[in-house]
Amino acid sequence: MADTLAAAGAASAEVPGYPMPRSSGCPFSPPEPVLAMTAENPVAQVRIWDGSTPWIITRHADQRLLLADPRVSIDEHLPNFPHMTAGRAAAVQGIPPLITNTDAPEHTRLRRVVNPPFMVKRIEKLRPRIQQIIDDLIDAMLAGENPADLVTAVGLPVPTLVITELLGVPYADHEFFQTNSNKTISHDSTPEEAMRASGALAGYLDNLLRQKMTEPAEDVLSEMAGRIKAGEMTHTEAVMMGVAILIAGHETTANMISLGTLALLRNPDQLALLRETEDPKVVAGAVEELLRYLTIVHTGIRRIAVEDIELDGKLIRAGDGLIFDLGAADWDTREFPAPEQLDLTRPARQHHAFGYGVHQCLGQSLARVELQIVYSTLYRRIPTLALAVPFEEIDFAFAGVAYGLHSLPVTW
Repeated sequence: MADTLAAAGAASAEVPGYPMPRSSGCPFSPPEPVLAMTAENPVAQVRIWDGSTPWIITRHADQRLLLADPRVSIDEHLPNFPHMTAGRAAAVQGIPPLITNTDAPEHTRLRRVVNPPFMVKRIEKLRPRIQQIIDDLIDAMLAGENPADLVTAVGLPVPTLVITELLGVPYADHEFFQTNSNKTISHDSTPEEAMRASGALAGYLDNLLRQKMTEPAEDVLSEMAGRIKAGEMTHTEAVMMGVAILIAGHETTANMISLGTLALLRNPDQLALLRETEDPKVVAGAVEELLRYLTIVHTGIRRIAVEDIELDGKLIRAGDGLIFDLGAADWDTREFPAPEQLDLTRPARQHHAFGYGVHQCLGQSLARVELQIVYSTLYRRIPTLALAVPFEEIDFAFAGVAYGLHSLPVTW
């Protein structure tokens, strides 16, 4: 009996926990064990918060194969789905079908309904307004105290102002929805805290949506209100989609603005290349490389197998959970030689920072435009921008689905 227990304990110890901590010396790099898996054991198992052991897929080519495979489902209502947090698992039965948890044909219908406001042509028309927002925020930062916190001065306000205008949410309420957004997705939140925060956001969006039903405006919530009236989506679907857009629309881009700036300050030759160019194609390419290099979704995207799948000599059985570590794929040396080098001239558009396949990030076009304008404006307008504290004192944040910075003290 003792031998059996010892063997079981040894087997358990061999399955590493996930997500894994990053090196304090190089926090931009995916964790060393994940990089080792990519090189030596690309289809392995990890242990997540609930004790389950889903498969982790780390190679770029394998991710492209499986994320386009109909035997892989995003349906989080299925038993054994590897939820990111306890809060998400506790709330899942109350979450209606969305583009984030349905497969075709339901996903196809829902994506068609919510996709129009985020199409490239419509997003491109927002460039002048986004430029104005960024210039105004930089003006305010330059007129204020020096040093300043780039996270609160530029990083967080830019995407928050943009997504609130696009969605039709009052910016004056940003502290409310930022606080509850963080609690909803944080690994540090208890299930009760996450559900209360999610419920508060849903109630808030529900009230706004009801207002748009009677007093429509030029915004996404009003468009969804119109689709409810046309019978193309339900009121609950619209509310939960609004919550998802609000959360995703400000957190990830805010983190990319501050983290991208920090990475560039650590690589002054690359910062100079970006600051001195006036070529939009060079800026666009730089954004893709920064997205690859940072790949801020650090807890992996989650799926579940609905049929048996053989991959790299391993048998993934129907009902097994799957985690796709996007950062590992974007640091896969088979796809990106010398991935640890930030090279803004590298062709990096094939990165997985927005995922891959039919479930790629809905707001990726908006994020790209925001980042292109920020990165091409901030360092040109403040050419002497520098860290106000040693790099070792920068406070990284890893509690959410996407990692970022609590603050970024800068001077000029």
